[in-house]
Amino acid sequence: MSSRGRDFSEAAATWDEKPSRVNLAKELFAAICDKAPLQSGLRLLDYGCATGLLTLQCAPQVHSVMGVDAAPGMLEVLESKAAALGLDNVGVALIEGTAPVLPGEYDRIICTMTLHHVEHVLPLLKRFYVHLVSGGTLCIADLDPDGGKFHDNHAGTFHHGFDRTLLKGLLEEAGFANISDSTATEIVREGADGVTRTFSVFLMTGDRL
Repeated sequence: MSSRGRDFSEAAATWDEKPSRVNLAKELFAAICDKAPLQSGLRLLDYGCATGLLTLQCAPQVHSVMGVDAAPGMLEVLESKAAALGLDNVGVALIEGTAPVLPGEYDRIICTMTLHHVEHVLPLLKRFYVHLVSGGTLCIADLDPDGGKFHDNHAGTFHHGFDRTLLKGLLEEAGFANISDSTATEIVREGADGVTRTFSVFLMTGDRL
């Protein structure tokens, strides 16, 4: 497991205690449902699921959801929460690497606030394409360019947000079509320098035809 995975595992026990993190998951769930509505027959993968704040909102709306993450501690929390809620359609899988082999095929893949932690984006997008069935949809939510101000600690952060046009080009190169983007929400947070800033979060979707 990478050092970043260990860091996130150590944070797992208190991950859900931050109200802004819980609210962000709710806002991204609403944005995804608006642009790519969930349906009862969908097999969904949540890449970089952490403790499942978004995963568990999706679970009642779909056939099954697989949460994958590089941090075992996060997955343990997700499993515990799913069991407490009586959700039997939630699975978890530990993944590592730039373009990991994912467990199964999916109708929908979501990747929220995770891509900026991925050093080589294109190989991962190509892997998403492989694991989507024909007619499947990829949903990516992440930061617009943030000038390096969003994270106080840049360890394990490879991108300071994404230019939407450039990311769209990568999606096209990976094979995706019908690509669209919108602003999903904004995050207001105070940095280590005491300055409060507003960061915009986009939602970009693309289909495997």
